[in-house]
Amino acid sequence: MLRPKPDETEKFMNSEQIIASLKDLMATGDAPGKVLTDPADLDTYGKDWTKIYPPKPLAIALPKTTEQVQALVKFANENQVALVPSGGRTGLSAGAVAANGEVVVAFDNMNQILDFNASDRTVRCQAGVVTEQLQNCAEDNGLYYPVDFASAGSSQLGGNLSTNAGGIKVIRYGMSRDWVAGLKVVTGKGDILDLNKDLEKNNTGYDLRHLFIGAEGTLGFITEATMKLSRKPDNLTVLVLGLNDLTNTMDVLQTFQKKIDLTAYEFFSHQAMGHVLAHGQVQAPFETEAPYYALLEFESVSDQVMDDAMALFEQCVENGWVLDGVISQSETQAQNLWQLRERISESIAPRTPYKNDISVVVSKVPGFLQEIDAVVTEHYPDFEIIWFGHIGDGNLHLNILKPEDMANEDFFEKCQQVNKWVFEIVERYQGSVSAEHGVGMTKKPYLQYTRSEAEIAYLRGIKQVFDPNGIMNPGKIFD
Repeated sequence: MLRPKPDETEKFMNSEQIIASLKDLMATGDAPGKVLTDPADLDTYGKDWTKIYPPKPLAIALPKTTEQVQALVKFANENQVALVPSGGRTGLSAGAVAANGEVVVAFDNMNQILDFNASDRTVRCQAGVVTEQLQNCAEDNGLYYPVDFASAGSSQLGGNLSTNAGGIKVIRYGMSRDWVAGLKVVTGKGDILDLNKDLEKNNTGYDLRHLFIGAEGTLGFITEATMKLSRKPDNLTVLVLGLNDLTNTMDVLQTFQKKIDLTAYEFFSHQAMGHVLAHGQVQAPFETEAPYYALLEFESVSDQVMDDAMALFEQCVENGWVLDGVISQSETQAQNLWQLRERISESIAPRTPYKNDISVVVSKVPGFLQEIDAVVTEHYPDFEIIWFGHIGDGNLHLNILKPEDMANEDFFEKCQQVNKWVFEIVERYQGSVSAEHGVGMTKKPYLQYTRSEAEIAYLRGIKQVFDPNGIMNPGKIFD
């Protein structure tokens, strides 16, 4: 929680008074919100999937309306109370962690789909709508929401937009920001802004939507979003290939993209698949073992497309790039093949993985990955390294697994040194230290590897405009 200046202490409330005032605020209107202070609730809502910072929130506010969020922000400004947004809590950069006595503003109860417009192919949602809920709404109306990831069953729209989440379909459909027709936000000053009003064309100066998308709640809170929908893809088909070498990922990608528009292009290492298979419920795609695997998805809308895919597969085998492969013959088989990729995070979770979400332009991926792998392997040969990611858009996930006999504190300390080496390579390749999970607290010390000093100064200036008292998710992105 933010601290007052010494000579202003008498102006500010103590913790008990703050909690009592929060309860009064949440009791207003036709749809009262809640305030939680039970230790179990503080632990649940005060953290995300990171395990580095223990949660220490003062209280959890669960508003139900934009007006209640506005009241919270105005109260926080008047009393210098820090606010931390909380969505599905699936983030991996500690962007939703309340570690310093902040008040968590959780959007779980703002989970209504408010309007569907068939003509505009849009759907207006509250920030707490779960990704899968939005996807199902689109499907029920014969349309498609393409932004997808393994956490779709629990991640919330507001959090997705606050980190500009990407996922497994970026190669075809782009990032979350590409699907936002309009936003309703409460700024750090407590103003309610209705941004873009769902217009397709609106060239009237700065498009403020895009400041709030990816801002991690540091400028204000997204309370509603109008999302664009697309036509539903036809007969999605999945091809899993065993690759002879890492560089072959680019050979295969270039070969297929000449004739087929891919909806996904993922990769994972043999070690990653080993954990998935050991975890159960998933079978190996074929008997041949390969050091790396690629998963391709495309719309098989005609016999010609399928013939092209098989011809391209045979070409890749003849060139020595591919050792073996399997193609789905039904929707169920396609879903089962996807499990090889989507269950990786779940299968390695018990090993307390230290995660890095990094990216470069697609053409630089093989050399980039090999350099990082060599550095980590050389300095920490006892660490197991798991690689997977959205290689079709240049996004790689580096996971270092904690040895069973090593304490968490020692492991995280060693990984801090790994970070330095990894991000020096990222900087040299002009990549990003955070491709899709945001900066939060875990990437904050390394922001300068991707952003220049001048850029960071402008970011700070934007923060000052929207949140002059510094109450919105303080300590995230930069201090």
